[in-house]
Amino acid sequence: MQAAAFDRFGGPEVLGIKTVPVPQCGDDEIIIRAEAAGVGTWDALERQGEMVELLEGPPRFPYVQGTDGAGEVAAVGSAVRGFKPGDRVYGVAFMSAKGSFYAQYVAVKEHQAAPIPRGLKVEQAAALAADGCTALIGLEDKLQLKQGQRLVIFGASGGVGHIAVQLARRMGAKVLAVASGEDGVELARRCGADAVVEGRKGDVAAACRAFAPDGPDAALVLANGDAAQAVLQHLRKGGRIAYPNGVEPAPRAPDGVELLAYDGIPGPKTLPRLNALVEQEPFHLEVSRLYPLKEAAKAQEEVLKHHLGKFALRIN
Repeated sequence: MQAAAFDRFGGPEVLGIKTVPVPQCGDDEIIIRAEAAGVGTWDALERQGEMVELLEGPPRFPYVQGTDGAGEVAAVGSAVRGFKPGDRVYGVAFMSAKGSFYAQYVAVKEHQAAPIPRGLKVEQAAALAADGCTALIGLEDKLQLKQGQRLVIFGASGGVGHIAVQLARRMGAKVLAVASGEDGVELARRCGADAVVEGRKGDVAAACRAFAPDGPDAALVLANGDAAQAVLQHLRKGGRIAYPNGVEPAPRAPDGVELLAYDGIPGPKTLPRLNALVEQEPFHLEVSRLYPLKEAAKAQEEVLKHHLGKFALRIN
């Protein structure tokens, strides 16, 4: 099969199209014929070898990355009961020893895949799993978001952020979205935020006071900086701040507020819960650029610049 892969860690020049073996299907796995893959802001770090300590063993070359993607089930393992060949699915294969989604075929565990939600195109579903799970785990498991609570999302126009805005509204929370750029402000509004402020030029503190005079109940920090840190000091006592590992600098919590770092790794119930929320009503997954697989290196460079939502690769 064809894959975007590399034989050594390094810069964008190491990533190119290679012929690699199709992965073998384990008893508890499915093989997905990938049609599209998400491009993460962390993909360049993985390519550079900065995340090698997260691998279960030594790196295997050619190395095929690509945390999430979508396509059609091509084969199922003997213990798999939830899928059959021909099913349309999306899933996650973060730093898998068998290779990930920058390839024509991918092996994933059964619980790491789910049916493509109604209303989403395949390239949108391809960009949903990693960021959607990160948003959901932060909101539900870590912040324990409740109906009527007031939540601030920093980085609300990014991949995780614009998904988190929609999920939080479906959980019944009120959302102040802190977004990047006027285009980011517009995206956050389109995703249903109750209030929106531009994070670099807007008066974030004033927007927060107007949104939650007694202090927000919770904050999801996906991008940190001086403005975010100033607002976090005004969370109410007993409030919570959650942030995915990798956000730099890490946020600081005032006295009486719990600070929770986490990884967006799905458990057996994560993707079904995500699907249930996504399918409640029309859902917008912003894929702002779609690249052919041969331009994976270009996509990894450009995703590090200002952009909205997610980027994706067209595989088959």
